[in-house]
Amino acid sequence: MVLCQPDTAKSCGACCGLYNYVDSSREALTRRLRARTKRFQEMVKLPGDIDSYAEATFAAEDFRKRYEVIYCCEYLGFLDADEKKVGCLVHPLQNDGIDMRTGSFYGQEVCAGHLCPSHYFIPRSQQLILLKIIDDWYLYGLCLTDIDLVVTYFRLIADRIGQELKPDVFDGQALTDVALAFFHWKTTWPFRSDEANRLGKYYFDGSQYMISHIDYEKFGREISPLNAILLSLSSEFRDKDELAAAEKMVWDNIEKFVSLYRGIF
Repeated sequence: MVLCQPDTAKSCGACCGLYNYVDSSREALTRRLRARTKRFQEMVKLPGDIDSYAEATFAAEDFRKRYEVIYCCEYLGFLDADEKKVGCLVHPLQNDGIDMRTGSFYGQEVCAGHLCPSHYFIPRSQQLILLKIIDDWYLYGLCLTDIDLVVTYFRLIADRIGQELKPDVFDGQALTDVALAFFHWKTTWPFRSDEANRLGKYYFDGSQYMISHIDYEKFGREISPLNAILLSLSSEFRDKDELAAAEKMVWDNIEKFVSLYRGIF
């Protein structure tokens, strides 16, 4: 099983540049993917039709990027009528076995053989937890590709309960709801930077990206033990009170999870 297409409820298109548009909001991406899918279904009947589809897509869309080096693939669309899964419109599984990926920017070989770093750096048990609790293509892709966010959160919980979390812990709804509340901060975090070219801990300047930082010294503080999470949530604080409020939100979530866990297990 690969994490980009794990089941019928969700998928991830981050490697295809899904979140690399200047406007990568859920609403903007939904409109973009919906229009592409409709256009592809109407225009592409044979492999030779994909060039016309690509021209029409480039003409219709705003392809401004956060990070110029990451290609935003024009063949990424919705794979199902319910718009739960994003993926490759020119993949053979979508076209009666005909592989049209040779016409894409990366080509068939790269597309077929690439696995993102999350496959290697998120422990398997944590991968399975994400698959179990998130059934939303937009949130799933944002969280799956944020290794620091996932690994740090589950490590802090494991430190308090004295063992690694297992996927079957989330068979019940109570712990699932607490963890989901945390991961939903990827889209609802109140201290999130409004900078257009910011994504998680990264910010972009044309052809290069840089890792952001929080100036704790300015607030008379040591580096927060939650630093990795705060950066992953694109945090920007005006004063020490906002920083303290953000830390409290995360710690409260973790302590709520731990308390529920001990009550159940």
